[in-house]
Amino acid sequence: MIDLRSDTVTKPSAAMLEAMMNAPVGDDVFGEDESVNRLQSMVADLFGMEDALFCPSGTMTNQIAINVHTIPGGEVICSSIAHIYMYEGGGIARNSGASVALIEGDRGRFRLEDVCELIRPDDLHRPVTKLVAVENTVNKGGGAIWDYSELKRISDFCASHCIAFHLDGARLFNALVETGEKPSQYGEIFDSISICLSKGLGAPVGSILVGSSSFIKEARRVRKVFGGGMRQAGILAAAGIFALENNISRLKDDHRRAKDLERILSSLSFVENVLPVETNIVIFTLADSIDGKDFLQKLKSKGLLASSMGKREIRFVTHLDFTDSMLEDAAKILKSL
Repeated sequence: MIDLRSDTVTKPSAAMLEAMMNAPVGDDVFGEDESVNRLQSMVADLFGMEDALFCPSGTMTNQIAINVHTIPGGEVICSSIAHIYMYEGGGIARNSGASVALIEGDRGRFRLEDVCELIRPDDLHRPVTKLVAVENTVNKGGGAIWDYSELKRISDFCASHCIAFHLDGARLFNALVETGEKPSQYGEIFDSISICLSKGLGAPVGSILVGSSSFIKEARRVRKVFGGGMRQAGILAAAGIFALENNISRLKDDHRRAKDLERILSSLSFVENVLPVETNIVIFTLADSIDGKDFLQKLKSKGLLASSMGKREIRFVTHLDFTDSMLEDAAKILKSL
């Protein structure tokens, strides 16, 4: 079975498993896990930020950041297709008591002018704008990459208006290998960044939240409240260290295969449209006459797994367990439909 449902389906390599088995461990809630501490320092240094916090998932790191940056009755500005809005269980409201102001934008990206239109006036009838959050790359936008100069414009505005700026960087390294930008450039413009280790980087579990020392101190408290404190978590942290040391540059292979899928899909009569492929996500729309659920079942019966992004929208995500030979087989399956 060829599994293109997500880049979360990868399994640890033999070398990663060996690193996990040999990891020095301790009690991380007491701050004594050597491997967790090494991972946190490694990522903080990489982004040029003061501190970092290891958590079980990207949803948790995003929700912790939102909780720290906002207040009950505050408001978060984000894209209408942002992961924090669409795919985190209503966590902004449930966990932090905040409301959301949405921007339509372009495949999950928007401009400073869009943000300015949604800033609330100083009026007791209105919520207080506390946070602007962006996602790079944009999952539901087909892996779209943000323009750094626009992020810098938004960052400067937020800083001058005492509004926090958070990055859901679940697939940030996919963007970086394409643009050539450095992690430290992102550390300079964001108050907090969430980095997922278990997507393209191939670790089995984990996400890192980076920010200032005072921010991470409060984030650690919120992690505990959310049930995210882990004990001998170094076994998992070691996988993250291995992923960062070995699996970043190879992301370009995933992008190349995704672009090949884009070309194949664009030539098929049952495909109405394919979003431009920039990284490892391929989202395409089926012709009106085709039911999405039926299409997914037909793919599965032929040995290819995909995920639904809407009534007729289908998503493929390439990853380190998806090889060139699998690409050839996937092409044959698609062309046989």
